[in-house]
Amino acid sequence: MKAALISLGSKSSEWTAEAMRKYFTEVDMIPLKEMEAKIGPEAGVYHNGEPIKKYDCMYIKGSFRYANLLQAISSLLYDKCYMPIEPHAFSIVHNKLLTHLELQKYNIPMPRTYVAAGTKEAKKLLDQIQYPIVMKMPEGTQGKGVMIADSRASASSMLDALGALKQPFILQEFLDSGDVDIRAFVVGNEVVASMMRVAKRGESRANLHAGGKGKAYTLGAEEKKIAIKAAEALGAEICGVDMLQGAKGPVIIEANVSPGLQGITKATGIDSADKIAKYLYDQTKKRFDSKTNNAAQKMLNENAASEKNEIITNLTVRGEHIVLPSIVTKLTGFNGDDDYTIKAEKGRLMIEDFAKKNGNN
Repeated sequence: MKAALISLGSKSSEWTAEAMRKYFTEVDMIPLKEMEAKIGPEAGVYHNGEPIKKYDCMYIKGSFRYANLLQAISSLLYDKCYMPIEPHAFSIVHNKLLTHLELQKYNIPMPRTYVAAGTKEAKKLLDQIQYPIVMKMPEGTQGKGVMIADSRASASSMLDALGALKQPFILQEFLDSGDVDIRAFVVGNEVVASMMRVAKRGESRANLHAGGKGKAYTLGAEEKKIAIKAAEALGAEICGVDMLQGAKGPVIIEANVSPGLQGITKATGIDSADKIAKYLYDQTKKRFDSKTNNAAQKMLNENAASEKNEIITNLTVRGEHIVLPSIVTKLTGFNGDDDYTIKAEKGRLMIEDFAKKNGNN
């Protein structure tokens, strides 16, 4: 099976592509910046001006700056191969406000969050909020665009600055977690790795890119449940989910559909790249086998009276061996105990039951 990893070429992406090569027969690492999506009469996805090759699996990732392109590419290819991230997830997860709105639909706990039409309206909220408060720009990663205001005066000044820059913002209650947050790395329906991130002295953001330090952390049952539920709600089978421990239990503060692997791998010693690669392979194979079997069954139903049937499928080559799809053995009745004659030439292979060919029962 063939796979592609489309990304900005980070170290995490390189690790993942290398791990994928242990499972897939072919893995291409394609720079996101060389991609384009055409919508309309010539709708399609192109790499360096040429239609992208056909793949069985595509894992697409990138920063919030490319959210529209990520969604366009995945939307155009989603039904043609296996993808772990649903198209709409790129727009939702790369926007903190949309993330909270989506989590709200599924009653997933999060901090109280406020949105106002503008600076003037937001300042009216400042009299109703307890301090300190968190102020966030909807877009941004690695802790960028996140500010802490410890009083109404500082919050008002920050609003003035954001207003002058014409930047959108959201207000959020501050949960005192001791400058610590938790990153859960979700792959499929399980948390494969998790760590606690501790902010550096004088810094409230625990993100590793903001100077925080990560260390292995074992999630409790409720934390696991909420992390998996959040990733599922956001349409992401591979997702970094960040949470804090609130007074009433864990609350989700952010999610990331392009999570970095270096920090969590160093902190936990768990090969998250391999976890991703194996999951991608297993899900692709499941989709491929289901598609092949459904097509073959349809063909059998339509040609029940015919002795000659044909299917179109990829072949799995392992070393010097060719592994035939299971539907082939069902059609032929071949098994490992009988003898067969094989005729082979370039681009063609014929296998016949030796006993039946020679008129023996």
